[in-house]
Amino acid sequence: MSAPFESNPLLERLPNHLRQFIKPQDYAEYTPINQAVWRYVMRKNVDYLSRVAHESYLEGLKKTGIETENIPSMYGMNRILQEIGWAAVAVDGFIPPNAFMEFQAYNVLVIASDIRQLENIEYTPAPDIIHEGAGHAPIIANPEYAEYLRRFGEIGCKAISSARDYEIYEAIRLLSILKEAEGTPQDEIDAIELRVDQLQNEPAEPSEMALIRNLHWWTVEYGLIGTPEDPKIYGAGLLSSIGESAWCMTDNVAKLPYDINAAYRGFDITKLQPQLFVTPDFAHLSLVLEEFANKMALRTGGLSGLEKLIKSKALGTVELSTGIQISGVFTNVIENEGKPVYIQTTGKTALSYREKELVGHDTSYHAEGFGSPVGRLKGINLAIEDMSPRDLMAYNIYEGLTVTLEFEGDITVTGDIITGTRNLQGKIILISFKNCTVTHNDTVLFQPEWGIYDMAVGKKVISAFSGPADVKSFDMVSHVPSSKTIKAKKSAEREELEKLYQAIRNIREGKEAAFSIDEVFAKLTESHSSDWLLSVEIAELLHKQNDTVLLQDVLKHLDEVKEKRPKVAHLITGGLELIFEKESVL
Repeated sequence: MSAPFESNPLLERLPNHLRQFIKPQDYAEYTPINQAVWRYVMRKNVDYLSRVAHESYLEGLKKTGIETENIPSMYGMNRILQEIGWAAVAVDGFIPPNAFMEFQAYNVLVIASDIRQLENIEYTPAPDIIHEGAGHAPIIANPEYAEYLRRFGEIGCKAISSARDYEIYEAIRLLSILKEAEGTPQDEIDAIELRVDQLQNEPAEPSEMALIRNLHWWTVEYGLIGTPEDPKIYGAGLLSSIGESAWCMTDNVAKLPYDINAAYRGFDITKLQPQLFVTPDFAHLSLVLEEFANKMALRTGGLSGLEKLIKSKALGTVELSTGIQISGVFTNVIENEGKPVYIQTTGKTALSYREKELVGHDTSYHAEGFGSPVGRLKGINLAIEDMSPRDLMAYNIYEGLTVTLEFEGDITVTGDIITGTRNLQGKIILISFKNCTVTHNDTVLFQPEWGIYDMAVGKKVISAFSGPADVKSFDMVSHVPSSKTIKAKKSAEREELEKLYQAIRNIREGKEAAFSIDEVFAKLTESHSSDWLLSVEIAELLHKQNDTVLLQDVLKHLDEVKEKRPKVAHLITGGLELIFEKESVL
């Protein structure tokens, strides 16, 4: 059964470049062991987190309909999330940060539909349905937090990345896949871990995306709320990790007041966090986000914003003071006295106004790039954008006239004016010329034989951000991940163990089972003696049935597993504590 993702009206709004990341959730792929892993983690979490998580967590579990007994289906989640104004989609592991955040801006929760292997039940660096479904989904039922998440996505997807960011993303994605996959040689893991460390520790000025990802990590993923002395958990990474949710509450982890300085604190997804940040309330998260946004090129624009776009070598947008938006790959800026006086793109470019592409100014028309002066005319206090029709005529900026415009910074535009395009306020935002020559001192920037010259109008750059102004202007359906998640290997031994897990699940649910409890336990101890989770589930059934004789054999077997596998001893103890209501089972 593949649950369709078109089960929530919010999803119909998603642009194609986001839809490319969505994959169907094949519910039939979840095995009985997968279901047992989900059930164990959720039962442990609900028991423990009811004491240490923010009150919104348990309330959210009820509101979102997430059960402890069954891995949620996307169809069911979407039907329920719709009631709180959200939706969910399945994806394959990590997706690029800009896309992840843009989904949030559309009120869509991204869920990696794979589930961690039993060997990684406490924590996995790979995003999975436990992390996303049981971690993120419940908290968004809190309206204040949900708005923070949406707003974070809206701002975050405009953050300008660097080429290094994408390298780090690809390396971390591969590392998470290899660490989650069973049987990966340790030398392969060591090699990619070394690569991640090298990339993350390279001396380089962090990009806007790197900084805002830090804020995302220390809030959405690993956030605490309350006071440093008495914090509660709300971050999805903690809510979904039965190991780290307990570890983070100890004195081993420093608790720091959350502020904008968290943007400059990096993180390592493969290790327990040495410190966490505590916000007094969800409203404070939004205050810090706005404080950070005020420092972004999205709001500051200017020369520094253009330089960030050029350095990114990626599709971005510059907005001028008239509201005209230029989207493309920016490759050059001419500056004068710390201000941009000429901006230039290379390759496909589109012009927009208020996120809507201007008619006749798509990427096919501006296929070779775009360049335009920015700023004021020399010796004239009145900027072109502020000129009235009478002013424009006085300076010969009028249809049918030949004009020479000398801009500050020694940019000169000479040509015959064809027409002008105005915005809703009547200000000219674009002037088109024929027979046009554009120069910077002795350098020719445009010449008549190149055709019509379109000059954007604006006295300054007020915004620079990642991505196009109008998402329909560019074909961005081009993402090909460098790596794909690795499914658990199938074998005759594994298939037999899955059947034993299914039998116990059927017995617990009152369904017909292929084996009795006695038969399951006999086969388990004979052929799968190192498995621990199924024995815990058998103990649970026997305790309910008051079968003390076989229960003692199961508990004895679990003691033997603890001896053989000390690393899972605490997991066995934790599972038994749930069954015997905190009675001593040691």
